Amino acid sequence: MSTTCPAKGTAPPASTPLPWSGLLALSTTAFTAVLTELLPAGLLPRMAPDLGVSEARIGFLVTGYALASFAAAIPLTAVLRGLPRRPVLVGALLGFAVSNAVVAVSSSYALTFGARLVAGGMGGTLWAMLAGYAARMVPAERRGRAIAIVLAGITLALALGVPAGTALAGTVGWRTAFGLLSGLAVLLVGWVRWRVPGFPGEIPHARVPLARVAALPGIPAVLSVTLFLLVGHQVMYTYVAPFAAHAGFGRTGLVLLVFGAATVVGIWITGVLVDRRLRPTLVGALALCVAVMLALGLAAGVPGVLLISVALWGVAFGGAPTLIQTALIDASGPERADVATSWQTTVYNAGIALGSLTGGLVLEGGGAGALPWAALPLVAVALGVVTAARKAFPATRRRP
Repeated sequence: MSTTCPAKGTAPPASTPLPWSGLLALSTTAFTAVLTELLPAGLLPRMAPDLGVSEARIGFLVTGYALASFAAAIPLTAVLRGLPRRPVLVGALLGFAVSNAVVAVSSSYALTFGARLVAGGMGGTLWAMLAGYAARMVPAERRGRAIAIVLAGITLALALGVPAGTALAGTVGWRTAFGLLSGLAVLLVGWVRWRVPGFPGEIPHARVPLARVAALPGIPAVLSVTLFLLVGHQVMYTYVAPFAAHAGFGRTGLVLLVFGAATVVGIWITGVLVDRRLRPTLVGALALCVAVMLALGLAAGVPGVLLISVALWGVAFGGAPTLIQTALIDASGPERADVATSWQTTVYNAGIALGSLTGGLVLEGGGAGALPWAALPLVAVALGVVTAARKAFPATRRRP
């Protein structure tokens, strides 16, 4: 496998500095995608009266986005895989700009929902591209750090972007907030065209069928770790408010703030270690998640235990997506990364949906105290797969 430089078709030499401006443009793209997806969740009371629907139906704007992203990732990637990469990236950003602009001016719930479906389709396309794009911009030995920089946009959106966007909407109005988000996507188009290199699409005769990419050595193991980790994570994260109340700590906002701040620490640690110690770092992160679920199950009623456990959970989970995606691209090769990542995007969204559903059933059947015990075996399975699948998660990363 090889990375390619658009100008000469050769991999950047190891001594080349990281292309910070281009990587930060991709990171800001990830930030914009997450903020577009989740901002309605913080604006339920403001959007519902203006659109004449219940708060629950405003919540469906997030659900619709996620379902569209889930449904679109693989087919859109298959259709677009032969096209030059930068125009596809620019097209997805313009789709975000248009959909957010429609949401900003629409007074019809149906039109707003349709715009959200368009945004979800663009999101599925972007998530299938970003990590692979970063991998092609740097030499192989810096691939993990480049992916960490790009995926840091997700962490910053969750920890800072969504709370800040919600606060901004309270000051200037939710329509203005979506208008600004649309403007950000337009500015990103210029940044991407200026600083992100262009790469060719896949050559027709060299394309590997989608199903064969999913079956490449190592990829099934990576996808299974993605699924089990996300299901276990969402069982707890979706219902962190009732769990905090069950633990006698009703300040859910503080719990989420601690988790969000800790994820920033986690992705920083991962960026330092991913290229040299991928396997032990991922094993350590998943083992820490297992220990956290055990602690939350046994002693969450002690406020100090709750907050420390949530902080450790954030550190462990914050870096996990970077570690898993780096292993995925090592297994697929950068030239097939978009297809491999489209599979992971689909599995990722399926894990979110299944975890939320499972957590809801556990909450209704066994109460909030049962949530960590439901999450524990799922995260333990992910840890077991990483421990057993030494070829998918090698101690020393493969080189070209």
